[in-house]
Amino acid sequence: MGPSPPDSGKPVFRFAPSPNGRLHLGHALSALSNEALARQFGGRLLLRIEDIDLTRCRPEFVDGIMEDLAWLGIAFEPEVRRQSRHFEDYARALASLRAHGLIYPCFCSRQEIRAAVPACEAEAGTPWPRDPDGAPLYPGNCRTLAPEEAERRIAAGEAHVLRLDMARAIAAAGSGLSYTVFAPDGSRHPVAVAPERWGDVVLARKDVPTSYHLAVVVDDALQGVTHVVRGRDLEAATDIHVVLQRLLGLPTPLYHFHRLLLDEEGRKLAKSRQSRTLAELRAGGMSAAAVRRELGFA
Repeated sequence: MGPSPPDSGKPVFRFAPSPNGRLHLGHALSALSNEALARQFGGRLLLRIEDIDLTRCRPEFVDGIMEDLAWLGIAFEPEVRRQSRHFEDYARALASLRAHGLIYPCFCSRQEIRAAVPACEAEAGTPWPRDPDGAPLYPGNCRTLAPEEAERRIAAGEAHVLRLDMARAIAAAGSGLSYTVFAPDGSRHPVAVAPERWGDVVLARKDVPTSYHLAVVVDDALQGVTHVVRGRDLEAATDIHVVLQRLLGLPTPLYHFHRLLLDEEGRKLAKSRQSRTLAELRAGGMSAAAVRRELGFA
């Protein structure tokens, strides 16, 4: 998994945006939450650019992230980790999972999976289960595909993804899968995980040789991150991360899930919905101090 991170004895926090658009107030809330908690606990604060998707992530968005964070006045440690420069780290993690028979190639498209759901529901006589994000669970069509057949299709250049065999992964991970949530007052409580609700998640694609789930657990370990502070929308995904941490022999950080900012329709702010960006707020005359006050970090 690479060299161990230096142990300063201090808690390590990180803010990890994806450069597929400009930052908005929701990102500011997450960055400022990390800054505040790192200061409170006497910790270090790292910046990581999660740019594994080379088709959507663009250099100008990286520059924009740096500009926005500098404007907010957040001081990160100087070395910034760019995920796109560390694909070999994720490849080693995938190789480890493959060696233990925990991943398999899947040739089903999203459209094919959606089309298969009605037949699965008709056969089962009940609604097909969906993951916490609302997507139908993968029915497992390729899980039992003969290895020689899978290799033939891969050699022929057929598009595929690599999925985690969740049932086998949970069995291999063993009992007691959980993580610990911490609060700003220092209190903690354990949370048991239920990764089976995600089904056989995708860990890599042909065009993106890793996934958010795999990259984030590898990076947190390599960077020595001890405290993960992120939005409540990622709380359920932590179940997947705990399983991967156990399978790869990686430590499980402490977690804190901050509130989400919602728009007028009650939806969380998002780049895909063109939520007003920090750059637009800045151009409109809003100051960084005003942003901090609005978000409760005055």
